[in-house]
Amino acid sequence: MRTYALERPVDGQDTWRDHKRHLWTLGLVVPLLPFLAMALYAGTGLAAALWLGPFVVLVVVPLIDLVAGRDHSNPPEEVMQALEEDRYYRWITYAFLPLQYVGLVLGMWFIATRDAGVAGDVGLALTLGAVAGIGINTAHELGHKKESVERWLARIALAQCFYGHFYVEHNRGHHVRVATPDDPASSRMGESFYAFWPRTVVGSLRSAWRVERKRFARRDQHPYRLRNDVLNAWLMSVVLWGALVLAFGTGILPYLVIQAVFGFTLLELVNYMEHYGMLRQQVGAPDRRRFERVTPAHSWNSNNIATNVLLYHLQRHSDHHANPTRRFQTLRDFPESPVLPTGYTGMMALAVVPPLFRRVMDPLVVAHYDGDLRRANLQPGREAELLARYPVPGADTVDAGPDTAAPVVGDDVAAARCPGCGHTYVVAQGNEPEGLAAGTSWADVPDDWTCPDCGVRDKVDFVPLARPDA
Repeated sequence: MRTYALERPVDGQDTWRDHKRHLWTLGLVVPLLPFLAMALYAGTGLAAALWLGPFVVLVVVPLIDLVAGRDHSNPPEEVMQALEEDRYYRWITYAFLPLQYVGLVLGMWFIATRDAGVAGDVGLALTLGAVAGIGINTAHELGHKKESVERWLARIALAQCFYGHFYVEHNRGHHVRVATPDDPASSRMGESFYAFWPRTVVGSLRSAWRVERKRFARRDQHPYRLRNDVLNAWLMSVVLWGALVLAFGTGILPYLVIQAVFGFTLLELVNYMEHYGMLRQQVGAPDRRRFERVTPAHSWNSNNIATNVLLYHLQRHSDHHANPTRRFQTLRDFPESPVLPTGYTGMMALAVVPPLFRRVMDPLVVAHYDGDLRRANLQPGREAELLARYPVPGADTVDAGPDTAAPVVGDDVAAARCPGCGHTYVVAQGNEPEGLAAGTSWADVPDDWTCPDCGVRDKVDFVPLARPDA
């Protein structure tokens, strides 16, 4: 196990080790589930064996979470850079993809050539969908990174479940609007998962298309071209599915659809719980109203070890939203973050039973906002009901807080830097992928433009620079 020397001792220790370093490889058990399911079927002849994927994700892992406990440890600040640069962690995420795709091909071959019955084939499709759903999380980890190869790997991981637009919407839509009524991926208190699912599936697709259409509009171009990241992502899925159908026949199409829907439904179950009821308050002068910056208080966290290993620390969601380009091994736990009663996989199982989910979660939302649900994100049409059930204690007004926007400065600058992730917009270079030609002045960058790397900071947050290398 790699040891990092510390100049400043932590808890009396002058060295630090990542005690989860080798546990992260257990995440690769997920793409092996189709192989295990087919082997179990071959050995037992039981169609139930092919349902291994959903059983492990929705039953086994939540039970392990309850037994294994939680881990609140954070890496010391002085090892963060070295930990980020340790390529061991990158190869763990890279290794997921070949296993994912070999399993998909083998699974479709099995459905096309073996007689496991409809129940068995559906079970195997759901097992493949479980891999696809965790694959979306792998794509989430890769898609936030600055290296172009990792961003392309993210799109490849998304192709299996025909959800490639997630790459656009999550990075440049959700991270900008998270915990606001405008975000289709932020659920509202009083909203069941069954109401959230169509809203987020359709809304995220529309949002991704708007993001790309706006990007090409800056170049005075129409969006119907292969450089559109929504279209080229869908093309990957068309090619993949088309190749599988050509290889194994049209009979596999229903099972391709089943695994895809189950895969992105697992994603949306996670989205549903991550920001349930959370609302960023509006701040600033009446003519400059904006939502406050994202803080650890706007995401539900969990430190249950099993799900954190399975999902690459996705449950440390507050730090992820504050630092989206940060790699999973360096994500930290914040004591001020609201905490779920169990891990994400356990909460996923709870979310499919709305009365039970609301009984557990609604009191936690109320407590998080000190009893004042006017500060929470409430389901439209249910505000009066929820406020009657949980009366506001005392206060007559909601304190919106100070304006956190950077002061307005002159736009005669050579460059501007994101104070969060460090991305620098250089006027002389522009940003061609964002539709900003070389020489586009800072004044001409649209006011609603956000950092293309982290998606957290708006134009108003950027720090103007007299020189690009300042």
